[in-house]
Amino acid sequence: MRKLLASAALIISMASAASAETIAVSMARFDDNFGTVIRNAMVAYAKSINGVTIQVEDAQGDVAKQLDQIKNFAANKVDAIIVQPQDTSATQAMTDAAAAAGVPLVYLNREPINIDTLPANQALVASNERDSGTLETKEVCRLFKKAGKTEASVYVIMGELSNQAAVQRTQDILDVIGGPDCGVKINIIDRQTSNWQREQAQNLMTNWLSTGTPFDGVIANNDESAIGAIQGIRASGADVKPYLIAGIDASQDGMQAMQAGDLDVTVFQDAAGQGKGAVDAALALAHGKKVERKVFVPFQLVTPDNLGEYLNKN
Repeated sequence: MRKLLASAALIISMASAASAETIAVSMARFDDNFGTVIRNAMVAYAKSINGVTIQVEDAQGDVAKQLDQIKNFAANKVDAIIVQPQDTSATQAMTDAAAAAGVPLVYLNREPINIDTLPANQALVASNERDSGTLETKEVCRLFKKAGKTEASVYVIMGELSNQAAVQRTQDILDVIGGPDCGVKINIIDRQTSNWQREQAQNLMTNWLSTGTPFDGVIANNDESAIGAIQGIRASGADVKPYLIAGIDASQDGMQAMQAGDLDVTVFQDAAGQGKGAVDAALALAHGKKVERKVFVPFQLVTPDNLGEYLNKN
């Protein structure tokens, strides 16, 4: 990452002195809270660079619309494209559209299915999802063990099933609880998708509570879903405190929930770092510079003990 940023800094200084670049961005959906943090950070960073213009469009959760946006960007001869893919299994067509026009493309935040065959002028800037759910679930195991439990039952709330991050985070959960390091037998009562959405997660939690099945916690693929679970428990008239609730992102709302004692575990995903890294990679590729195929911004575990370090980061 340091190498990329250093080379990008040189390119940015060259760009400001010699030319102007236009970066076009397609975001999966503007109404996603975490995506909004990435977008705002990316726009602010790009605007701080002399000679760089950034334009951002909302795919509104529509794969076909997103592909059309990329084709239009390429037809308009932008210098580079950044895309946060709505469906990570549908990225080959996006790669092909950009490659046919010779326009560099940077995948942002979500790993494309064709990551291993990207052309030289395409890259990914994200965080390694193999670390996200692993950090989250290992801490869940530790907390259950600290509470004296040898066995626990949980619900799992997944993100969008078309999204590589949701698939990987859920697999992380299964790998950790099925591995030798957990130290607690964790049973998954049920797992359902909330599509990353708070309201859908609350509805899931309401339905689960209506069954009367005893449970010890909720492991969610993101903070919005964890907060939805908290709201569902509270709306039922139950106390949240006896339940262990875990999420991922360390969003501002997630941090507030942790301060309130409702969210026990989250994992910081550096939205600003990803946004800035994507702009740096796009500019580097636009100037013909080499960028690693995968540029990972590290995940970091957040607990009530260190939450002060993360309160204002996302």
